[in-house]
Amino acid sequence: MSKRKEIEGEAEIEKLRTINDKVCRKKVLLPRGSAGSICNSSNGSPPVKITVSDTASTAGPRWDRFPSGVDRAGGSSGAEPQDADYSVASLSDELEALILARVPRSEYGKFSFVNKRFFSLVKSGEVYNIRKSIGSTESSVFMLATGETSWWAFDRKFRSCRKLPILPSDSCFKSGDKESLCAGTHLIVSGKEFNGVVIWRYELASNKWFKGPSMISPRCLFASATCGTCAFVAGGIGMETNWKVLSSAEKYNPESKSWEPLPSMHRRRKLCSGCYMDNKFYVIGGMDEEAKGLTCGEAFDEQKNSWELIPDMLKDTPVSASQSPPLVAVVNNELYSLEASSNELKVYLKSSQSWNNLGPVPVRADSTKGWGVAFKSLGDELLVIGASLAANAGHRMTIYTCRPDPQANELQWRPLDCGTNQLSHFILNCSVMVA
Repeated sequence: MSKRKEIEGEAEIEKLRTINDKVCRKKVLLPRGSAGSICNSSNGSPPVKITVSDTASTAGPRWDRFPSGVDRAGGSSGAEPQDADYSVASLSDELEALILARVPRSEYGKFSFVNKRFFSLVKSGEVYNIRKSIGSTESSVFMLATGETSWWAFDRKFRSCRKLPILPSDSCFKSGDKESLCAGTHLIVSGKEFNGVVIWRYELASNKWFKGPSMISPRCLFASATCGTCAFVAGGIGMETNWKVLSSAEKYNPESKSWEPLPSMHRRRKLCSGCYMDNKFYVIGGMDEEAKGLTCGEAFDEQKNSWELIPDMLKDTPVSASQSPPLVAVVNNELYSLEASSNELKVYLKSSQSWNNLGPVPVRADSTKGWGVAFKSLGDELLVIGASLAANAGHRMTIYTCRPDPQANELQWRPLDCGTNQLSHFILNCSVMVA
């Protein structure tokens, strides 16, 4: 960028500082029919008025309250994007994009009322690349609970939610076991249809489901972890290799929508769990080809392109064929585990390769041997979703978060309320997307 353009850009930023401030407070994107707002400049320049024409109504920032005809994830089911009537000096495309990238994702469904260019930034996915580059990403929780026909998406604080479009699979896929993971703005769901193992992916930008691409070695009961915009899978049971337990691993790239092979692990393992820590993909626990419990872990170093075996990583942890894969999550590069048999939270001490007890978790993981419980990292917090410890809580899910401290004797868990959108406490699948 030339010096002249830099100076012009700085002048535009200073002149429109209050506009950017109002964007951050969710007040710059007004739906059609909203009253104009007056923004007083912080540098003493004349006030700037923004008006948006046409008529429609909105009831606030909730994802499930957009006007009819508007796709809640940013698409449109018939209404054409409209150019808004702005009485402000023209902004450069670069500055417009930077301002829009700071708007909360839950507001993107209104972009079709503002400007065709804004709307196209969302539909193309370019706005998510900008958000990543300026560090303005948000976490969303995608989950499928028992009894539900659609996936649900919640914001980080569970204050807003929306249903995803119905996944267009066959009845075998819908009723069977599934596994999920996120990579960039893709939600990957793996399962079995009548014709074999398939993967369906939900793309956030288009708010649509697409089939494929299939893994190089289709599998189930595998370990997975997300690193930035990519995802790793390893182990599991080969769905096209006579149900053999696998040691192979793969990496998914959402930009190319393809899988690439990785070196195989030292051990074959199924019912294992994965996480990303210390810039490595960890695979923990599980069972070998003889159905014996594995207490060792393995770490894949992408720079060295090799696996390191870690003996006794889960020593003294109960393992059984009926128990769920280990419930693990990484926050601030520290590994935490929810032991299903005791409802106790533990933190892994890397220096001594041992586990320290951090006290009870406020959900019932023991009653289902860990199945149906969501235990995830959510930014700098731990997230746990499941059945309440209270006897009179019924079958509604309970949601808790905490900011873990490896040195604490016991953690303080904070309950979250998702309003009327109460799902069953038995969570079939749960994944966190950061975009």
